[in-house]
Amino acid sequence: MHAPTAAVVKANGLPYFTPANNAGVALSEDTSSLPTLFRPFKIRDFYSKHRIIVSPMCMYSCDPDPNSPSIGAFTDFHVASLGHLALKGASLIFTEALAVQPNGRISPTDAGLWQHGTDSAQFTGLKRVVDFAHAQGAKIAVQLAHAGRKSSVHAPWVAAANGVRSLSAGTEHFGWPENVVAPTGGPEFLWSASPEDRQYHIPRTLAVDEIKEIVAAFGASAATAVRAGVDVIEIHAAHGYLIHQFLSPVTNKRTDQYGGSYENRTRFLREVVAAIRASIPSGVPLFLRLSASEWLEESEFAKESGSWDIESTIRLAKELPSIGVDLIDVSSGGNSRHQKIEPHTDYQIRLAARVRKELHAAGVTNLLVGAVGLIKTAEVAKDIVQGADGAQELVKDEAHAAESLLRGPEPQADVVFVGRQFLRDAAWVLNVAKELGVKVTVPNQFGRAL
Repeated sequence: MHAPTAAVVKANGLPYFTPANNAGVALSEDTSSLPTLFRPFKIRDFYSKHRIIVSPMCMYSCDPDPNSPSIGAFTDFHVASLGHLALKGASLIFTEALAVQPNGRISPTDAGLWQHGTDSAQFTGLKRVVDFAHAQGAKIAVQLAHAGRKSSVHAPWVAAANGVRSLSAGTEHFGWPENVVAPTGGPEFLWSASPEDRQYHIPRTLAVDEIKEIVAAFGASAATAVRAGVDVIEIHAAHGYLIHQFLSPVTNKRTDQYGGSYENRTRFLREVVAAIRASIPSGVPLFLRLSASEWLEESEFAKESGSWDIESTIRLAKELPSIGVDLIDVSSGGNSRHQKIEPHTDYQIRLAARVRKELHAAGVTNLLVGAVGLIKTAEVAKDIVQGADGAQELVKDEAHAAESLLRGPEPQADVVFVGRQFLRDAAWVLNVAKELGVKVTVPNQFGRAL
């Protein structure tokens, strides 16, 4: 009897048997011949086998009961949904946003990471996801968040069944209407038109000591995530959630050290970054998701106050490497119902390209730029990053940086973040590779079908 040509190798880190996998790795030994999309890159101690990142996507599938030990914790559903992406070639997978405080969740059924004991349901649920992903050759990232004035709402399908886009959740549905917070509170700071429409709750103004508590909560959640084995941390400062609310003069009318000037409005974010950097190892990358524009530049609503716009984003982006941020994840909108936005294929990609171009023109090459939004096809994904340096590590040497600018076509971003396309097609990485003619490794169990 002949011996098998290849042994079955057990995946590490799991209490049960399953073969080890590492799908999605380009098989070509010459990375320079590959589309940039399938070239690896490195940030600090983190290594990615390609440049397609799975965006955070809320699943509204956690226990909402504050009396349950499983409140906000990942379950078998999350292991199955995120784990399948790991099997099918994803390199870096973001879980959905994790709230750093209970009232920081968007909905009562959202996930959180405010429990810090290693025997807590939130910790063990996250660790199960991390361990399975690692065993399949993927890495896990978490996006830490606080929803601020946009919290305590129902899952979107509940709102849709009631004929609205958003529907506030009261205490009878495990909501927290009296503890919805914002930089500046009151009826005029409702996202929706009025309290009567029941889309959002009226927020209250945060006290300074509460702001300090939230800053500390971000640091504590980051430390807990790393203890669970998470590879990358991202701060959610986009889409009208709490940090974005502080950044914007539209929603931040404070007169203390956290409001008014650009320096004061960015103070909360800087403190969050500092708290996280102090709480995680130096080798763990820190990303920042930012709304590069609120799409209020043409709005009468923001004519007097101004808004957070692309110029504000570029100014902040140039400062990010000095405070410990490694990548800016460029999104947009979400902070005002008055936004004037017309989504099309590259409406956010153009913002990412502008940020990247301005950074490089200023000699800031040690901050990577991610593009996100309506990335659905292999060609679009390929073209966004084409020209980026293969096997990229953050460039800190000025001579090397100057040389890299002469290497060919200027990419629009260094990586792509893809969300809903993975809901449509969990094997999107493998299918993109096939379309682009790139031979990649496939999961052992599915090899006969791919």
